[in-house]
Amino acid sequence: MKIGSDIIKVYKDVHIWIGIVCGLMLFIAFYAGAITMFEKPLERWATPPSGLAAAPPLRDAETLLAAVLAVHPQAARRHSIIIEPSPDQPARVIWAERGKRPRELIEYGASFAPDGSLQTEKLRKASAAGLVDRMHQFVGLPLPDGRYLLAGGGRTGEEVAKFSARDAARLPAYEQRLKVFADVLRAVALQPPPNVSEGGWLRALPELWKAGQLGRRLQGLDAGLKQELLDLFTISAAEYLDRWFESGPIKALFGFDGIVGNYASPYAPGTAYVLLHHVFGQSNGVKGAWGHAIGGMGAITQAMARSATEAGAVIRTGTGVERVLVEAGRATGVVTDAGEVIHARAVVANVNPKLLYERLLDPADVPAATRGRMANWRCGSGTFRMNVALSRLPDFSVLPGQGDHLTAGIIIAPSLDYMDRAYLDARRYGWSREPVVEMLIPSTLDDSLAPPGQHVASLFCQHVAPQLPDGRSWDDHREEVADLMIATVEQHAPGFAASVLGRQILSPLDLERTFGLVGGDIFHGALSLNQLFSARPMLGQANYRGAIPGLYLCGSGTHPGGGVTGAPGHNAAREILKDVKRRRI
Repeated sequence: MKIGSDIIKVYKDVHIWIGIVCGLMLFIAFYAGAITMFEKPLERWATPPSGLAAAPPLRDAETLLAAVLAVHPQAARRHSIIIEPSPDQPARVIWAERGKRPRELIEYGASFAPDGSLQTEKLRKASAAGLVDRMHQFVGLPLPDGRYLLAGGGRTGEEVAKFSARDAARLPAYEQRLKVFADVLRAVALQPPPNVSEGGWLRALPELWKAGQLGRRLQGLDAGLKQELLDLFTISAAEYLDRWFESGPIKALFGFDGIVGNYASPYAPGTAYVLLHHVFGQSNGVKGAWGHAIGGMGAITQAMARSATEAGAVIRTGTGVERVLVEAGRATGVVTDAGEVIHARAVVANVNPKLLYERLLDPADVPAATRGRMANWRCGSGTFRMNVALSRLPDFSVLPGQGDHLTAGIIIAPSLDYMDRAYLDARRYGWSREPVVEMLIPSTLDDSLAPPGQHVASLFCQHVAPQLPDGRSWDDHREEVADLMIATVEQHAPGFAASVLGRQILSPLDLERTFGLVGGDIFHGALSLNQLFSARPMLGQANYRGAIPGLYLCGSGTHPGGGVTGAPGHNAAREILKDVKRRRI
């Protein structure tokens, strides 16, 4: 049966709007870096072979394997041999044995001790709580008139009432409303969106089914809530907050979420949806909570690395990729910056899609539609990052001394107008003359980050232009802007500048050079409606399969967007495994 062109057109229109309008909304929350939905994977990530002490390097892995098999013949069924590139790490053998309970598998690891004896230990699973702890349960907003607003810790309503009794009365309803929306959207993050692409009716049917499934998730909302949810993705943060609150400081406190990593004014259409990020994630089972990795963010990557190497992965650090190999129209490996050629059945990229398609692939190998999309892919989150070492904790004029407020996310942005001026300044001058600064002091929660009595703090600063006007370079102005950020905190916490022992500066250009963040974009592309859901990174590639067979995308430039969630990689891995099962790779 031949399908008429008019029916196909209606299908495509319905497909696009169901997918993009009904589902696009979830990306916000992944902003803030809530480690949130992956407690079970984190338990596995947090499982190092704790008893395997360092030993002299083992050159002959066969000797270790023979010793293991002599004592543990079950390891012959399936095992991994891990040889670290570092000479001070021993080779290891990892295997699993059946436990007493049905389907129970117990993992073991073995290595040679320094005295040459074989040491074996059961790999115990650590609690995710050991890796992810409570993170800044307070949010502080110092004001220029000497007042402050300190939200969190069960006293947000009391704090808000200092500024408006009406706003305090409406606060629970506002928080509940966002939780309802977040609950509806949260599960959508862990599945691929409908993939809008060319093809026949048979290819379209599964995608239409996905779109219908997404629509079903909205059926629990009444018509008014559906309309409000749609509004969240089209109106400004300022307009949405005006519907709920009358006090400027309260709107500033919540409105800050609308510009985090978003190079825009809070009065810009589309910024309202970012407000959802505050309640979207979860940590240790608590919805809306943010997480802190004990030991710093590197603790997460180290835990992931342990899990990967125990599964047989080989990790090469300090090895850049010069380009992706394409042979006969298929991705077949990579060439490193040292000229080494590494062949593979598939290439999985977690870099910004713009970086992948414009710098790592030969233009002749990239379809014209993809090149056109990447030419218009918007990058640049308007952020300037700093990490500072402090000789002591800051002392804020509005709330002197130590206390819970120093474990807060301290936001220097007293009004929505202040944030708007910061954005307009950056558009005109390259950076805000009165910048928005959020300061976090993680060492107040994790004393492993600094020596006793000293602290570390991060400054998340906005707004700055990804590229400076008039052809100027960030290399020539990074120190000047860093001084401005320190001075901004100094205005609220006298003596802060003198307490800075050292600082690390990450301008947008530094972020691009060091981490490959194009334009300094921490989300691998703006989280705007035309770059979300089925359109992330573009129509036809929403299922994590790239423009070339054998190429996959798994980074923040794919659904559901940026943030420390692991969701893009989780979804991409499932799609790759499907292709492995179908022998497509």
